[in-house]
Amino acid sequence: MKVLLNSPGYSYDVHSLVKAFYPEEDVAIVSEGDDWDISVLVSDDRIRVCGGRSCSRDIREGKLYDNERPNVKNILKRLLYDLLSGITGKKLPWGTMTGIRPVKVPMKMIREGYTDREAADHMKSVYLCSDEKANLAVSIAHREQDVLSGLEPGGFSLYVGIPFCPTRCLYCSFTSYPIACWEPQTDRYLDALKREIDFFSDCYRDRHVDSVYVGGGTPTTLSARQLSGLIGYIRDSFDMSHVGEITVEAGRPDSITDDKLEALYAAGVGRISINPQTMNDKTLRIIGRSHTTDDVYRAFEAARAAGFTNINTDLILGLPGETAGDVANTFARIGALMPDSITIHSMAIKRAADMHRYLEEHPDIKSINTPEIMDVADKGARSLGLVPYYLYRQKNMAGNFENVGYARRECFGIYNVVIMEEVTDIAAAGAGTISKRVFADGRIERCDNVKDVAMYIDSIEEMIDRKRKLFT
Repeated sequence: MKVLLNSPGYSYDVHSLVKAFYPEEDVAIVSEGDDWDISVLVSDDRIRVCGGRSCSRDIREGKLYDNERPNVKNILKRLLYDLLSGITGKKLPWGTMTGIRPVKVPMKMIREGYTDREAADHMKSVYLCSDEKANLAVSIAHREQDVLSGLEPGGFSLYVGIPFCPTRCLYCSFTSYPIACWEPQTDRYLDALKREIDFFSDCYRDRHVDSVYVGGGTPTTLSARQLSGLIGYIRDSFDMSHVGEITVEAGRPDSITDDKLEALYAAGVGRISINPQTMNDKTLRIIGRSHTTDDVYRAFEAARAAGFTNINTDLILGLPGETAGDVANTFARIGALMPDSITIHSMAIKRAADMHRYLEEHPDIKSINTPEIMDVADKGARSLGLVPYYLYRQKNMAGNFENVGYARRECFGIYNVVIMEEVTDIAAAGAGTISKRVFADGRIERCDNVKDVAMYIDSIEEMIDRKRKLFT
């Protein structure tokens, strides 16, 4: 599908919105020519959008009274949304909200003294959000604010990336390498990681840690010795007097052993994540997970026996072939384990993931998400006494929905909130990680590490030099 656009500054917004209505189409933005499906023309005093060729011939126009970019962008997107909705008959749950974290809007308004009703009405009128999604964002804004208000001033969060997994899942587009190939090199990787931690330790010697998150990949592909050593090194390197949370993604049940759980608990880790993604064995085989639902039960029981009282579990909606009934089965089975939090992801199919090719090769199998499936998941999480406390969206999400974290009130994940709201620095160490510095004026700058493990190990000093320019 071709979209004619005469103002390249709005390419991302136009592309994202068209893609939301036509998720299976390749959308190209062009600046000239007569061969186009959608036209978006911006002038000094008006915006004109129209459909042509394979789209029904229709026109929407709007006048510009304020040429500030945010105002122009919102008018453009509302006109384009109206056109595309008329052509396709679709309505998107989040309306025109692309390229913005939904909770940021009500969070800002609540801080400025607006009521919940005013914040929700603003989301509906400016961004065309549904009643349900606007109210969800407002409720989560309050819970995120409760988490942030409990942090001591002057803190930062630490992220440590372990880019190894037992196998690569079909949907994965993250930095991940098979542990079977890299196990002989993991100590070298940890040595490089500690060099980066040393840099942050010096950089933040006058500040304390709010939260630590060890993610991946699957950190529990490391041995018990390595996990214990890494957590101990982190604790010895920073001021942990105000740390509210140390999380380790145990992730794949087939990587979890009793000695690893005992090592993590003894090292002071209070929160772990055991992530089956689904409790349907047929789907697990399709997506390349080398564990069964029985392994999930075993991992939970072992974690509880080791002393963990804050266990998260990740689930994905929109896995290939799964229906609302399959999701209901997952929640019925996971409910017996009483997780302390559940993160519900809407499938986002990235071109870098093997699933993109799998779905092309198996046209009879669909990756879909529907309001009914979202409702099953929401009711399933709430039936366990969990409430939504953080939310984010990604490009190419099935059904144009969202990822939502549900938790018991005393188990809200601190790191999950600070990474969404971007109010404190994120010091990130490891291959493929991205550090963020939040300046006093609200400006945010990022610094990324190379994704390739061998290159990360060999160029660790270069990675540190990149960060030195940003953080010092």
